Amino acid sequence: MSTKPLPTAPLRRTPLYDEHIKLGGRMVPFAGWEMPVQYKGVTEEHRAVRTAAGLFDVSHMGEMILSGEHAGQVVDYLVTNDVKKLEDGHALYTCACNDAGTILDDLIVYRIDARQWLIVCNASNRDKIAAHFRSAAQGHCSFEDASDRTAMMALQGPKALDIAALAGGDGAALRELPAFHFRDATLAGVRCTVARTGYTGEDGIEIFCSPSDAQRLWRSLVELGSPLGLEATGLGARDTLRLEARLSLYGNDIDETTNPIEAGLGWVVKLDKGDFVGRAALQSVKAEGPTRKLVGFEMVGRGIARHGYPLLDADGAKVGVCTSGSPGPTVGKNIGLGYLPVSMAAVGTPFQVDCRGRSVEAVVVKTPFYKRA
Repeated sequence: MSTKPLPTAPLRRTPLYDEHIKLGGRMVPFAGWEMPVQYKGVTEEHRAVRTAAGLFDVSHMGEMILSGEHAGQVVDYLVTNDVKKLEDGHALYTCACNDAGTILDDLIVYRIDARQWLIVCNASNRDKIAAHFRSAAQGHCSFEDASDRTAMMALQGPKALDIAALAGGDGAALRELPAFHFRDATLAGVRCTVARTGYTGEDGIEIFCSPSDAQRLWRSLVELGSPLGLEATGLGARDTLRLEARLSLYGNDIDETTNPIEAGLGWVVKLDKGDFVGRAALQSVKAEGPTRKLVGFEMVGRGIARHGYPLLDADGAKVGVCTSGSPGPTVGKNIGLGYLPVSMAAVGTPFQVDCRGRSVEAVVVKTPFYKRA
């Protein structure tokens, strides 16, 4: 029997790979992609997004299109939120669950029109979600995995819309685009679709365009935005920004062992909308109440909680697990998310984090840790 390691698939590169190299991006493997973790530094990029703007390459995300007379019904059956209430050009955040009511992925659903729906999923779940939606669509509507013909970037921060306005075309009109709405637009001469969405806790937009136009648009936004304080921003700051805003990261805070109700995402579960995958299981969780909750916490003692660190009660017994943790550059504290028993989930409850064999005091706090004014 051979002891040679199995060959691993080569890492994929987004259409913006060369731009990251030019800007000094430090590239790392992420969900099968070579992505920039940082350029000038995580803290500097984080602060740029909070005070000015950041530009993120999110072309590794998955984009699926369902089309046809019954496409909306298929989408509604596969997600927990009620997409029937969406109008053309509107989007919503939701989960897709399995029959056990645990989370396959968290998604944004965009209603292009009554017959066309766009689903954006996490890069790590692209194949799983494509298979899930393709299977359900069979015989009811058409399904396309449009990920390879779609580039995506996020322009986020208090000056994001000012920078978009400098790009000409429809840029200035994007100020009038409400949150979770989207429209076709031209920016810097590039035809694209722009959504008032993001993953940072700041205002901003996410832009979909052809891979062949991505470099031109990226360069234009960097050039126009740099005098206003824009920084190209990597995965490191994307993580600290979303953590401060208490936005869940799939694979850390939510996965196929967690349900939306215990994860604090009960607001995207509409049990009264009609049948959907996982509804019966989630009805039971709702009726009985979850046994644990995803809570936000601050470190009281010196130490940084990291993913997987045990959470301990006053007697030192393991009662939960940290799912995300890092310093919060804006809040100036070491913060984290983790699952604790419901009896310990109230704000103000003290507990301990096992930081590599050292017990460090922590306390449950109200979230989000940061909320823009």
